[in-house]
Amino acid sequence: MFSFFASKHVKQGRQFVKDARKLLAYKRDLWSVAQVADFEGGITRLEQACGVGEKGEIENAAKALDEQCGKYLPPVKDAGWRENCEVFLVAIVVALGVRTYFLQPFTIPTGSMWPTLNGINAYPTTDEPPNVVVQILQAGALGRTWINVVAKDDESVAMMDEVSRFRFFTYTQITMSSGNTYLVHAPRLTVRDGFQVNSTRTYRRGEPIVRGYVDTGDHVFVDKMSYHFRTPRRGEVFVFNTQKLPTIERRRERDGLHDRNNVADFDLPDMAFYADRMGWTINMDLPSQFYIKRLVGVPGDELQINSPQLVVNGSPAQGRCFERVMAQQDGYRGYAQGFSSFLMPVLRSPNDTYKVPERHYWAMGDNSYHSSDSRDWGPVPERNLMGRGVFVYWPFASHWGLIH
Repeated sequence: MFSFFASKHVKQGRQFVKDARKLLAYKRDLWSVAQVADFEGGITRLEQACGVGEKGEIENAAKALDEQCGKYLPPVKDAGWRENCEVFLVAIVVALGVRTYFLQPFTIPTGSMWPTLNGINAYPTTDEPPNVVVQILQAGALGRTWINVVAKDDESVAMMDEVSRFRFFTYTQITMSSGNTYLVHAPRLTVRDGFQVNSTRTYRRGEPIVRGYVDTGDHVFVDKMSYHFRTPRRGEVFVFNTQKLPTIERRRERDGLHDRNNVADFDLPDMAFYADRMGWTINMDLPSQFYIKRLVGVPGDELQINSPQLVVNGSPAQGRCFERVMAQQDGYRGYAQGFSSFLMPVLRSPNDTYKVPERHYWAMGDNSYHSSDSRDWGPVPERNLMGRGVFVYWPFASHWGLIH
């Protein structure tokens, strides 16, 4: 009745009785009558010992009941493997849940946000790569991959193709005029532009074709929760998909045909006209991609670009993130007006203005001189928004930490 004042061994015995009764209820229909009677007898003996309260009797009765549990509940075959698999599956489910609803990792592929965020950058060198230990340490800490591809013969580049390995790693396969092929662990554009590999030169036997290192783009966590509870804010770094956006990846030169049927029907009615006028067709069937940019305009904002300034509603954009770009220091070059090669003919002079439509957002790269963004393919619809970039978790370099 007053279990609170009972001794420790009595409390433990009574708890064992409760657990044993639960087990019996669970197994009763699976055991024989004799097994059920034997197990009930063990429970009764332990109950009686708890009633007496003598420690030795309780321990003996508990030991006997424990042996009955071992007798009637033999160890499950491969229990360790099963438990490990269960833990592994639970971990996967939790990780997928976090990725779907809370935080999602994202890799910066290009330099459009440099120097705020790094894309994949190539650094040619004249020296050969360091020893393997140094390479492993740099790969783990800095995401650095060393490359040293040397010509086997006197040869020139005939073709470069981007290929994937294990659906995760990106390589460039270089086919030479001699028939030799080389595999470089870097995207094709990085090999072409970063290491200046092209068909205009001949490589002598023993001469390096690609020598140096490639630093991976920053890996960031994207907060997918905030935008469910508040509207996006001007100045945030945000991630969105390119569904129904006429991005560069979806354009190709029209083969001398004036075919308006191949031009997509965009949210902004005049964009199909501009694509047609510039001789492009837009293939909207290509898979959507994820972009990361700076959110510089919210619905209703009137924007101007008077290089190096970004003007929002008649005044220079406010906030540290804008001020450091417009200051043209520490690698920032200011904001560039739209280029003639861009699809949209907007914000191409200091006098041009653009009002961001409702339920749309204006995206620009901090490195706007090398960024295809809303100046090119228009504002981002609200439905495309994925979340805001909050933290660089790898590599462990200067950008590691919160994103500003």
